[in-house]
Amino acid sequence: MAVPSGVVSSVVASPVLAHGGDHVAPAQAWGAQTIVPVVLAVALVAAYVAATARYGRRMPRPWRAGRTLAWTTGCALVAVALSPALAVVPGDATRHMVQHLLLGMLAPLALVLAAPVTLLLGAGSPGVRRVVGRVLRARPVHVLSHPVTAAALHVGGLAVLYLTPLYALTTRSAPAHVLVHAHFLLAGYLFAWALAGPDPAPRRPGTATRLVVLVAAGGAHAALAKLLYAHADRLPPGGVHAAADVEAAAQWMYYVGDVAEVLLAVAVLAAWYRAHDTRDVAGARLTAAPPTAAPVAT
Repeated sequence: MAVPSGVVSSVVASPVLAHGGDHVAPAQAWGAQTIVPVVLAVALVAAYVAATARYGRRMPRPWRAGRTLAWTTGCALVAVALSPALAVVPGDATRHMVQHLLLGMLAPLALVLAAPVTLLLGAGSPGVRRVVGRVLRARPVHVLSHPVTAAALHVGGLAVLYLTPLYALTTRSAPAHVLVHAHFLLAGYLFAWALAGPDPAPRRPGTATRLVVLVAAGGAHAALAKLLYAHADRLPPGGVHAAADVEAAAQWMYYVGDVAEVLLAVAVLAAWYRAHDTRDVAGARLTAAPPTAAPVAT
């Protein structure tokens, strides 16, 4: 999927400034860290809007405004996550947790609901459509986009970060911090796409399977937050935060995670309702169609 790759550019740029720019004056660092995510977000929104205009010229129906709003919201959430605006959240562990929640749960859902692959298929050239179709039919994509695989990558990434020395490494290493942000954004996008994405996804399991996976992933996410809260004095390993700060971060993880999972469940059920409503309307039209009159013999 080509969509998150552009967003990942913003993930790569801002943390490098944040971790590698200690020699920069505070005002300069603040300005650079603010401008880079904002410029990238504006560029992504502008590219999306341009694609919707092309889509409107080539397709019988105009692009839905709600999807454009979803894309704009997702890009804005990524920009906020990578900007110094989060410095107002008390505590370093809490700030990092809010970043991870925005990048891994809330922004991906908004970006997925914008249906960027569908937009690309409608606005792109025949060559682009053929390439996208081959990618969607590829077996590795089928494996990665299965809800179980996506959930393992999504929740498993959080578990690895907070239960191993990886978190301590990200506080010392800008490349590690960048890779963690990129993983959260990509894994979160994949998880939301596998469960509730309006974009085409060959061999996507039924709604019941996706809801079961969502409940299981939500339970694992909540359990990890509780574990982090209960052992705030020694988790994450190698961390330098006060226990009270880790407890606050765990509460953010628990409650905001619940909100994100409820929104994802609503998106799954809304997609199911739209699919059934469309079939019901089509069936009603066929039933209501008057029978063709038989020719009169002369």
